[in-house]
Amino acid sequence: MSKAFTKESDSDEDEDLELQAPIPAGLKNYMTRIGYQDMRMELDLLVKTERPKVVEIVSWAASNGDRSENGDYIYGKKRLREIDRRIRFLIKRLEIAEVVDPSEREDTDQVFFGATVTFEMLNADRIQPEVKTFQIVGVDEANASEGRISWISPIGRALLKARVGDTVRFPSPTGDRELEILEVLYQ
Repeated sequence: MSKAFTKESDSDEDEDLELQAPIPAGLKNYMTRIGYQDMRMELDLLVKTERPKVVEIVSWAASNGDRSENGDYIYGKKRLREIDRRIRFLIKRLEIAEVVDPSEREDTDQVFFGATVTFEMLNADRIQPEVKTFQIVGVDEANASEGRISWISPIGRALLKARVGDTVRFPSPTGDRELEILEVLYQ
């Protein structure tokens, strides 16, 4: 039977969805309004722009004849599977998203989802204080290098419901660490 009539396994794709930022069972998929809009824009870009371009390339490559040695066709089909996998992932996440707008929260010194928290990492030697600022965001929008941490990360969980002036502990790869909350903002 020709490869054109066989279906590739979808089990790999379902496993990939589980590996990408899993949400623990029973927890909601909270997102900030900006994170939701970013995911929505990515989905629109993939559906309206990227996928049609790749489909056009694959269609052209298929019309050239022998598909078994056609690089454009083979790469195009692979890229199409990647795009379709990402589209399915985004649709599933957007469907279960619960959007929270931090700017609508009343001013408080307590940390909740969406808060931008400035804290000092407390070192045992206390030679040089390490001050950091992070916004607590959803699983899909977290990026520590850009100052956004997930609300289910160890630091995120430790910070939730704490107040300015509180010292909280959290587990890290190097052992338990402590931090002191200096400021909480909702923007």
